[in-house]
Amino acid sequence: MKKIALCPGTYDPVTEGHKDIIERCAKVFDKVIVAVSENPRKNPMYSLKQRIEFIERVFKNNSKVEVLAFAGLLVNIAEKTGSCIIVKGLRAISDFEYEFQMAQMNKKLNPKIESMFLVSNPKYAYLSSSLVREVASFKGCIKGLVPPEIEMDIIKSFENKK
Repeated sequence: MKKIALCPGTYDPVTEGHKDIIERCAKVFDKVIVAVSENPRKNPMYSLKQRIEFIERVFKNNSKVEVLAFAGLLVNIAEKTGSCIIVKGLRAISDFEYEFQMAQMNKKLNPKIESMFLVSNPKYAYLSSSLVREVASFKGCIKGLVPPEIEMDIIKSFENKK
């Protein structure tokens, strides 16, 4: 039986921190599904299609990684894809508090689905998609913050913005 992990997120855009978590999951699981959220409570800068394309480009040489869009309850997409576990990266205690609450709710909704937290690599502990967007918006250097495969796309997306 294949062990499938689900790595959900908004990925607006995917960062080196996200990439690190996904690559580490791919070392442990047979398949990693990167589930890109269509969360109506968030207003992403990049379209769902663009966010998926970014991730697919970053992981094009990793046959263990699959990317898909999802809306609704995470446990439903986990069950639909055959994922046995939801993996979330943690940067700080504040991440844990929120993710712990979500994991408890997911367990209540579907006791068969487990949650696992991976502590971020210390070199990415400060990194978030919103910080990447802020730095890029002020024409700051984002090298090393996002995968090289998408760095120019991020820079270009801010060229015509004030």
